[in-house]
Amino acid sequence: MTPVPPGTRPVVVLVGPPGSGKSTVSRHLADLLGLAQRDTDTDVETTAGKPVADIFVDHGEPHFRELEREAVTTALATHDGVLALGGGAVLDEHTQTALAAYVAAGGAVVFLDVSLAHAAPRVGLNQSRPLLLGNPRARWAALMEARRPVYERVATLHVVTDARTPAQVAQEIRAHLAGGDDAADRAAAAAPADTPAEQENA
Repeated sequence: MTPVPPGTRPVVVLVGPPGSGKSTVSRHLADLLGLAQRDTDTDVETTAGKPVADIFVDHGEPHFRELEREAVTTALATHDGVLALGGGAVLDEHTQTALAAYVAAGGAVVFLDVSLAHAAPRVGLNQSRPLLLGNPRARWAALMEARRPVYERVATLHVVTDARTPAQVAQEIRAHLAGGDDAADRAAAAAPADTPAEQENA
């Protein structure tokens, strides 16, 4: 592993289920903050040389989770911008410990929450998501039920993305990072509540 300067760590880490907007929000937030954006799913695909769906098919979920764990560990230690984690990354105990240490050192973890009604049109609940095969809506609901307590436990900030664009969500997170709850509340109040969510795969 490449040595990194002491104190190198992400400015903020985004977690949440598929369709919550992690990838797209992280890009908007990185632009707002003038920082680099990184996505651990992309890191895993680069390492494996194939899409996540193909990793599941060819090698199974345990192998994917091993690659994911290493990607998260590396990114938390080397990336100094905005980091988006894969939806299931937080289930790994090592990752939970690493996130707890990151938060203890002053880091911010944002849980991007979303309802099934708003997640479905964003991700399409399609075949490219191996954990949603079969009955995608039922599988998504079951995954969210299992993961929600973990998302809530590791996060320092909870942001609901329903009926909001990624840009609006990014602005609220930036306000929290810059000025605390009062500034974030003003940013959220200024965003139209009925703005359609942007189509995206997160």
